[in-house]
Amino acid sequence: MNTSMVITVLGMVAIAALGISGRRRPSKQLGEWTVGHRNFSAATSWFLQAGEFFTTFSFLGLAGLAFGGGVSATYAIGYLAISLVTMYWIGPRTWRLGRDHGYLTQADFFAHRFGSPLLGKVVAVVGAVFLLPYLQLQITGLGLIVQLATGSHAGANLSMVLATVLTVGFVLWSGIRGIARVAYLKDALMVLALLVLLVAVPISVSGSLGHLFHTLQHTHPQLLTLHPPGYDATWFTTSMLISALGSGLNTMPHLWLPVLSARSGKALRSNYIWLPLYQVALGIPVIVGLAGVLALAPGTSSKSVLLTMAAHSLPGWVVGLIAVAAAGAAMVPSAAIVMGISTLVSHNLVPARSERARLTANHLTVVAASGAALVLGLTRPDLLTNLLLLTYGGLAQLAPATVAALARRNRLGATPALLGIVTGVACLTWLTFGSVDIGTWDPGLVSLAPNLAVTGIATLVLGTRRDSTGARAETAAPEAAVPASELG
Repeated sequence: MNTSMVITVLGMVAIAALGISGRRRPSKQLGEWTVGHRNFSAATSWFLQAGEFFTTFSFLGLAGLAFGGGVSATYAIGYLAISLVTMYWIGPRTWRLGRDHGYLTQADFFAHRFGSPLLGKVVAVVGAVFLLPYLQLQITGLGLIVQLATGSHAGANLSMVLATVLTVGFVLWSGIRGIARVAYLKDALMVLALLVLLVAVPISVSGSLGHLFHTLQHTHPQLLTLHPPGYDATWFTTSMLISALGSGLNTMPHLWLPVLSARSGKALRSNYIWLPLYQVALGIPVIVGLAGVLALAPGTSSKSVLLTMAAHSLPGWVVGLIAVAAAGAAMVPSAAIVMGISTLVSHNLVPARSERARLTANHLTVVAASGAALVLGLTRPDLLTNLLLLTYGGLAQLAPATVAALARRNRLGATPALLGIVTGVACLTWLTFGSVDIGTWDPGLVSLAPNLAVTGIATLVLGTRRDSTGARAETAAPEAAVPASELG
């Protein structure tokens, strides 16, 4: 093993050990394992939510996107800022509903607000299916990170196995408290690594950050505009819109856990004020990707840009530390994603007669989902590439029904909501796998049009919902029952 590999392996073990230390006592209930006691402080909620923004995509994806598409990669900063503004209003509302009615999952929200267990199960299936390729992305990305940092393909496979085993171990042992504890370390390492790259890479390429952009302006001016082929203004705008809709309406199932586990709506709202500023750090991989345009061959793999630039600019032991930060960026989201999948399956899909049976089903699902993602990552790393393209766009098809369900009285019926979701997902699948030419429009955004049309037509045919389980239940637990201090 070289120095970078030793540092990386030790770092992953340290991350898992910290996660294991998060357990206070054995979880006897699924709710305790999934959302704690719904009493996480503003600081803990901050790192749980922030941790989901810094993933392997933050390291590999944004730098690679900037390498090929220039400043179009900044769409990620824009959509996150927009989505957090939306969550400022939606987050406390979701938290209150979850606390009052005992939600553990996004599917619980749909089943309750639409008075339809069937719709809840469909949403659970959609969520679990679309999260699996996202889980594989984290594991595969980790292997690529280690391979680039250490130069060892065998070491990359070993690291994928080790990281998966360690992640499963601390998730099963500590649940969401373990993820919360690791999130503190992971974010600190990520920010430190990004700051090191911000200083070292521009200096090694052009002498300074200012001179880097000056050189790009004269040699590759198109990369500083929204005109690169495939990444024009239409791509930028539609990608930002669909991502903002999906994130801003919290359509990703694993992102419900940090919201539901918070101590209060006020704690969430205070975080949403400052989290957009935190996302500015995502501009650093974009800068590294732009620097790669000047330093690397045009045919360089986009996924390798950031760590290749790090290896060119920094000594091996520092690259190893950056690889540890990147490993944390894979392990923490992986833990949250597998927890999201397992809770949907054990709580919403698998019938269980006792709490112990639910926990058993949950833990088996954690192992099965992680094992499946690992096997696919090792044997067929590109198998789910097309399905991954459906993840964000597919889950964004839940957005229209989510808006209706968040209203004080949900007037949308379960059948129109279900038909709209199915239509949107089917359209997105057709656009993706059917090689339909829609230019640089985001297919997820395009698919929202038939989603909304079918929802509207079905509502006209079937009529609006005049009474509902969700509306009656909320009348029994009105907004005024929650102190204004908790809602912010």
